[in-house]
Amino acid sequence: MNRLAFRLVLSHLLVALLGAGATFLIVRQIAPPLFEQSVQRRGMGSGRPDQTGATLRLEFIEAVDQALLIGALVGAGAAAAFGAFASYRLVRSLGTIRAATRAMARGRYDVPVPRPRETELAELVDDVNTLGRGLADTEARRVRLLGEVGHEMRTPLTVIDGYVEAMIDGVMPTAPEQLAQVSEEVRRLRRLSDDLSTLSRAEEGRLGLALQRVELGQVVAAAAERLRPQVEDAGLRLVVDVEPARTEVMADADRVAQLVTNLVGNAIRATDPGGEVRVSCRPDGESVVVEVADTGEGLDPAELEHIFERFYRVPGRRVGEHETGSGIGLTIARGIVREHGGQLTGTSPGRGRGATFTARLPAAGAADRP
Repeated sequence: MNRLAFRLVLSHLLVALLGAGATFLIVRQIAPPLFEQSVQRRGMGSGRPDQTGATLRLEFIEAVDQALLIGALVGAGAAAAFGAFASYRLVRSLGTIRAATRAMARGRYDVPVPRPRETELAELVDDVNTLGRGLADTEARRVRLLGEVGHEMRTPLTVIDGYVEAMIDGVMPTAPEQLAQVSEEVRRLRRLSDDLSTLSRAEEGRLGLALQRVELGQVVAAAAERLRPQVEDAGLRLVVDVEPARTEVMADADRVAQLVTNLVGNAIRATDPGGEVRVSCRPDGESVVVEVADTGEGLDPAELEHIFERFYRVPGRRVGEHETGSGIGLTIARGIVREHGGQLTGTSPGRGRGATFTARLPAAGAADRP
């Protein structure tokens, strides 16, 4: 009884029966008096007795009833047939959509759903196809991330295993220099683990900030200066332009430093030697704005919609020797800014023209207001 096809057929049949019933009542009320008036007029002109008119009236009513009954039956049958046809087309389209969603649930995201003629169903099919493409893209990035994380872990583990095995065999001395190399590889593994853990917490909105009133300009300048050796080793010029005053915010200084580190690290990877990375911080109304701009590869408008998605990597971007290219840095940065009640956006004039990432945090006075 709750199946859509049955309910559609029943609804068409009920409409037909209601229409037939209304027609029957109206015709029975209007037709006999009209017929009787017509008979009386003709009887007066031809001299026919009243009995003949009464007989004709009964015969007319009987004929009308039979005609209405036949019409109602034919109409109900036609309505049921049309309802069955309409429900078949609708249920068939819904069945196709259901089959596609079940295939997506089993991990098949490349099952296109043909668009039906009905506008509403066509829009639903478009949404399902868009969902499938999005899931396929996310799955591809997830698989790529697993491969890249495995590769990134394999390198330090291989180095550690080689050093330890050589020390056990006596081929390599257990000297501070060799132990320092092992310690560096362990720290590299720890950084990777911390990034993945931070990514998970940022996506779930539970970074656990230790908020306090800080001068954002000072925190940004200190974080940028700590990265100056790394920027200069990449053959780039670092420009730090901050206003230390009037940039008070309620923030976690360590997370803000991590935000700057991620944005500057992204700029280093995107910029060829000889380029420039500019870090700035300034008040802007009830907000404090942190910008990290570079003169690097730039971004297409379509890429600006995806760069903050987890695991996303810009197609064609060069990958350094020690870079995972997994794309979690910007996702973590966006999570940090959102946890502070702000917004992180990216802009670019186009490919080869650099990019600018802007973090807007509420000023301390604005953050205190509801």
